[in-house]
Order: sequence, then structure tokens, then C-alpha cells
Amino acid sequence: MEASDLRIKIFADGADIAAMLKLAENPLIKGFTTNPTLMRKAGISDYAGFAKEVVRQITDRPISFEVFSDEFEDMERQALIINSWADNVYVKIPITNTRDESAAPLIHKLSHQGLKLNITAMTTLDQVKEVGDAVRGGAPSFISVFAGRIADTGCDPLPIMKESLNILKSSPDAELLWASPREVLNIVQADAIGCPIITVTPDLLAKLGTIGKDLKDFSLDTVKMFYRDAQAAGFQIG
Repeated sequence: MEASDLRIKIFADGADIAAMLKLAENPLIKGFTTNPTLMRKAGISDYAGFAKEVVRQITDRPISFEVFSDEFEDMERQALIINSWADNVYVKIPITNTRDESAAPLIHKLSHQGLKLNITAMTTLDQVKEVGDAVRGGAPSFISVFAGRIADTGCDPLPIMKESLNILKSSPDAELLWASPREVLNIVQADAIGCPIITVTPDLLAKLGTIGKDLKDFSLDTVKMFYRDAQAAGFQIG
């Protein structure tokens, strides 16, 4: 298998506009996602200015921008503004606010008003069921389950992701998104179970070329790397 054989849609996860524009030239990249944390790390201070510049230059693929209020009434206000920026925008809504109050009522309202949503920060099957019900019959949506964070707890995310696919069969306009992958293997795993979308960071995107690489060749490349680095460092023993 090579990266070009993957059926899953790869969304680039990041907030560096130069990198996003470069990735937009790659036909393997089918969409983009951002979040306030990534934007802060990228040094962005003008949220709306950044987002409007991105959608001005990338018009042919979905791009997700997140609300950041903790109050549902203000989340709704922000969502309507974000939605107005471009037709290819998906509004990211967290599954709860910081008080663990469900965003499902707001998700239902916005989805049935025609807003395309990306429901984010999900980790449980109960959340998937709740959101699947909320968006059923509404606008297209992405259901972002953070498989990588599930794995960080020592729990295998595959059974959860497989069952999430089953749950969402009754919500045909909702696409499961495998969020926070930790390694290239996760891309292959997500593809194998038929997950429609995966978000991939620049670090992982750089490794896509290793998919299907001969393991013996990989071993030799590793030996050569160790040798080159030892020589470059001028190491001596004795």
C-alpha cells in the first residue's frame, strides 16, 4: 500500500497559513481543520482576520473554525458569524462547555438551521449517540472522535471507532472523523475500518511516504542515520 491507495479523506490539522496554502496544492489533502490552541501556538492574534484570509485563498475544500465561548447563547452568535465567512466553512462546536453541560441542543438547532458543523472533543460512544441524534436530518456534519486521546488513556480506540461508524449509519449526513492520530499506523487503521476522515498534523503528513516502505530498507536507513549523525558530531571512544 502507498499513501495514494488510501480511501480515507485526509484533513490537514494546523494554523500556519503558509503551510496550509502549500498543502492545498497536494491532491491528497481533502480539507483543513484548526482550533484555538493551534492558532495560539502559531502566534495568531486576529482570529477573524486569519480565518477570512484562509477562506479567501482556499475555496474548494472544507475548513473548520471553532467557537470559543463557554456560554451556549454566545456560542450560537459566534457560530452564525463563522458560518457567514464562506460556503466551505464548517463550524466547530465542542461537545460540552467547561461545566460539562451538553451542547447537543445547540448542535441540533444550528444543524437544522443549515449550518455545517464539526462537533469536536468527543471521546465516548454516549456522546456519539447524542450527537448523531442531534444532527440527524440536518446539514452535513463531521463527528470528531479523538481516537488519539482515547489511546493516551491506555484504551484501544478501534472498537469505539468501529461502533461509532455503526451508530452514525442512521445519520447519513454525519461523517465520522478520526481526530488526534499519534502515528502513521492510525491512518492505515482508520482507512481499514472505513472511517471517512482523519485529521493529520504536519509531522505525520511528512511521514506519509513511509507507508508501504520495505522494512529491511527501513532498517538500513536507520543504521545509516546513526552513522551519519555520529560522524557529524565528531564522537570519539577511547
